[in-house]
Amino acid sequence: MRKTLLLLLFTVYYSIFTYAQTPKTYTSSEILLQLKKLDVLGSVLYIAAHPDDENTRLLAYLANEKLYRTGYLSLTRGDGGQNLIGDEQGVDLGLIRTQELLAARRIDGAEQFFSRAYDFGFCKSSDEALKTWGHDKILSDVVWVIRKFKPDVIITRFPPDTRAGHGHHAASAILAREAFDAAADPAKFPEQLKQGVTVWQAKRLLWNTYNFGNNNTQSEDQFKLDCGIYNPLLGKSYGEIAAVSRSQHKSQGFGVPAQRGASLEYFSTTAGDKPVNDLLDGINTAWSRTTVNDAPEIAVDTVEKAVKNIITDFSAEHPERSTPALVRLYKLLLQTPNDYWREQKLAAIKNLIVQCSGLFLEATTSTQYAVQGDSLKINFSLNDRLGVTIQNANASFKGVTYSFDSIKNDLASTINKTIFIKTDEKPTQPYWLVDPMEKGSFNVSDQQLIGKAENDPISATFDMKIEGTEFEFDVPVKYKYTDPVKGELYQPIYITPDLIVNVQPSLVITFPNDKRKSNEPVCTYKLMTDGKNIIAHDICCGDLSGLKKGETFVRNNTVFDYDATKVSEEFKKGIQNDTLYRALQEAMLSLHEINYDHIPSIKYYSVARKRYLVVDLKVVGKTIGYIPGAGDKVPQALEQMGYRVTILKQADITGVNLKQFDAVVTGVRAYNVNEWMSNVYDTLMQYVKDGGVFLVQYNVNNGLSSLKTKIGPYPFTVVNKRVTDETAKVNLLLPSDAALNYPNKITGKDFDGWIQERSIYDVENIDSSYKRIISMKDPGEEEQDGSLLIADYGKGKFVYTGLVFFRELPAGVPGAYRLFANLLAKPKAK
Repeated sequence: MRKTLLLLLFTVYYSIFTYAQTPKTYTSSEILLQLKKLDVLGSVLYIAAHPDDENTRLLAYLANEKLYRTGYLSLTRGDGGQNLIGDEQGVDLGLIRTQELLAARRIDGAEQFFSRAYDFGFCKSSDEALKTWGHDKILSDVVWVIRKFKPDVIITRFPPDTRAGHGHHAASAILAREAFDAAADPAKFPEQLKQGVTVWQAKRLLWNTYNFGNNNTQSEDQFKLDCGIYNPLLGKSYGEIAAVSRSQHKSQGFGVPAQRGASLEYFSTTAGDKPVNDLLDGINTAWSRTTVNDAPEIAVDTVEKAVKNIITDFSAEHPERSTPALVRLYKLLLQTPNDYWREQKLAAIKNLIVQCSGLFLEATTSTQYAVQGDSLKINFSLNDRLGVTIQNANASFKGVTYSFDSIKNDLASTINKTIFIKTDEKPTQPYWLVDPMEKGSFNVSDQQLIGKAENDPISATFDMKIEGTEFEFDVPVKYKYTDPVKGELYQPIYITPDLIVNVQPSLVITFPNDKRKSNEPVCTYKLMTDGKNIIAHDICCGDLSGLKKGETFVRNNTVFDYDATKVSEEFKKGIQNDTLYRALQEAMLSLHEINYDHIPSIKYYSVARKRYLVVDLKVVGKTIGYIPGAGDKVPQALEQMGYRVTILKQADITGVNLKQFDAVVTGVRAYNVNEWMSNVYDTLMQYVKDGGVFLVQYNVNNGLSSLKTKIGPYPFTVVNKRVTDETAKVNLLLPSDAALNYPNKITGKDFDGWIQERSIYDVENIDSSYKRIISMKDPGEEEQDGSLLIADYGKGKFVYTGLVFFRELPAGVPGAYRLFANLLAKPKAK
């Protein structure tokens, strides 16, 4: 169930190679669509706050029907949301949602961008969002993306006020409006103008209004267009394409049905002039907008005619016949002055040359890891499948070039080479995780990286003459393997240290006033190269020279005690210099991985360390039965508290089996993802009546995920109410209740240090049989008392809580452990 993360290497090999598990191939109809796009020079940028905020139908329509260069700027990577498919949270979840957005863009044809804003969870005001993110910092990112992308029209998903329903949503519209003007002002962020961009004034700023549930912001006096039409070249309507695109947001459970037929989108003009007939009214989208006219002896109509002829003469059965004309067009544009659209179209033409010629270029390895100081075998493959004229073909990697001896029609030519990876090559790391982050934003020192969805891939370069003209193509190096069920698959490759360390558990709870023994972490070391090649780590790990590549070994006397008061004496004997000691500690990296079928594998690194949490914690009971929900790390936290945890499936929930447990706990959203919970309701209630403790963590009850069964012994209603201020004062409504006194005395201090929020999906319409234990509120709102309910039922007790224990326990919040232990404690015999 544990998935791991790493950094992704991204970039598009034009649009031929992607990070999908198999490279995309293009049909002739898709090639024709891209040829038609050569004749359209217009662009639209869509701006919102999170992954899933974008209007996928509109993006698909703009990219494939109107043929505009289309982009989506998501201010955050969705780090602060909930996860329906696993237990990843925070930056891990942001990495997943980044890849889900990229998967969506591969389907709808738009491009993806991000700012440095961190999704710190639901917030109720734009002021809080902008303050936490850093207003000027994120505004500069939006301005930077606009200046690079140069959109003719900018569209926001949300209004800049409370109608947006989320502080991040409203803030995205506020920043878009400010950036619309700032991007055109040379006095705003002038340092960017030294980084290869120029000021840019978009023609208009529009708000894509909506009708969601009871929130209708559309009106008939707004500009509207039909985005539901059918594209015969793609064999789908844009409603169908959008459904597949949006359904890539699997971590959010956003699978949606396809829509067919007319579908109107509405737009309110926020800045600039109002469109009348088209989104790009008044904008020149022809070749005459470029600097082609400035080239001696080349007229605009020469380029336009060449493009139109290529489109007219295209043969679906023989796309290779378009290759010579595309090469001539490429050479023609090279003679014109450099400008934005010239560069965009040159890249598109290179892509089309590869597509039309059927040229197959591939650089693959048999391992996913390129190890510092070790060799890497790469297979370079070139196949001229449709017989275009290719000469002088070479492949190069890390500055070394290798030549293909001969190129034969539809016969693969291969070069197998062993490459040496330098010892000072940096491990592959998502660029936004390289520097320590702030509470509300990532720090990125390289301006050129800001806005990118992911890192550029580790790539090889193929150069050759095609129809007598020199071309270079960058091709990501991929790990290629065959799965007996899924077939041939491709994954990114990563540069890795020669030795990686896994520390489990990374958080160790110690009990100062208790004789219980802590669960000391175990460090598992994995060699990524032969032991004889490792020198720098000998002092930490002992003699590794006899170990083989891929072997692991375990040590309990680890040196990574950052938060401990004592450092390994064995280690100190070898190191007297504290600076060197610290450097060696920080050289030891843990590898985190995330693997899901719908996205490429994700990996990243962190400094190997273990944390000690000293908690004055008492627990009652020893055994816990845990019913998993959408995924969380609460079972691991329970084990750290000293409980024995058993994971329960439906078949395990019988009256006889439950008798062994002091308490039963459901994971987050257990009632949303396990339809069978209704079948075990009576059994669980009988367990409580007989003296057990049943604790239910939050569930969702909204249009996306409704509750279909009873949860507690008495009624209540789960609603979308939450307290998002993690510092909100918590009032103890029943200070003498056992929940606040047994076995730990709970005070206001136990709510210090909580992260992101207090509670989500609280309850109302609460039966009088329940005790309401605490209350709290966000600024400017009324007090809420639906985050923690307890009912005595028979000899046992039932607990429902919206308190975000699933965040606080993995984060090591002491008070969360103390309160959770109280909620699990069996009632004292009366």
